[in-house]
Amino acid sequence: MDNSWLSTTHPISAYIEISVTDEPFRSFFVLNLIELLPSMAIKIYTKTGDKGTTSLIGGTKVPKSHIRIETYGTIDELNSHIGLVADLFQEPHTATVLKEIQDRLFTIGSSLACDPDKEPLMRLPDLKETDITALENEIDKMNEVLEPMKFFILPGGHPTISSTHIARCVCRRAERNCVNMQEQELFVDQLVIKYLNRLSDYLFVLARFEAHQLGVAEQAWKPRIAPNP
Repeated sequence: MDNSWLSTTHPISAYIEISVTDEPFRSFFVLNLIELLPSMAIKIYTKTGDKGTTSLIGGTKVPKSHIRIETYGTIDELNSHIGLVADLFQEPHTATVLKEIQDRLFTIGSSLACDPDKEPLMRLPDLKETDITALENEIDKMNEVLEPMKFFILPGGHPTISSTHIARCVCRRAERNCVNMQEQELFVDQLVIKYLNRLSDYLFVLARFEAHQLGVAEQAWKPRIAPNP
């Protein structure tokens, strides 16, 4: 019998820390977390993280400054920005695509929140190559109605466009964090990095598509170059 608290951090519960005191139930909760969350009465605060530590799915405690926590926290931040973009640019098809992207980001957060040594025992949603293909198809469709790029574009011109560029930048940061994890020999599914790389491309093209739909002229970067002496 283990009477310690299990602090399980998971994107689906917005990183709520869940306490389970009895070992059989503790293992059951970890293995069935996703299925159980919709029917569980979750306490928002448990005070188990007050000392600056949290637990990966599987129970391994790490400091909240750990690169793995930073990485899936950035995914959560990205998901929030995607939600804002969807609220600002209420075009039906795009809204459906962005909702799907938010679902996939929860999947990525689930993967990153796992102790990689224990993940094979857990039933978690998965990321697929078809998710990346879907982004590429959306990019191609939007590019069909856009003028070819002839200059570097300054972010801005409309709050919707600017918000999309912010989401793109956060996506790039999440990707860099994943690469940093790999460089520290911490497991990250290669498909996660590939998806984030493609997602940032999608968000860049989406910002251009929004400008086109909103009738906003793209702002060209005009580099200041000093004349030759």
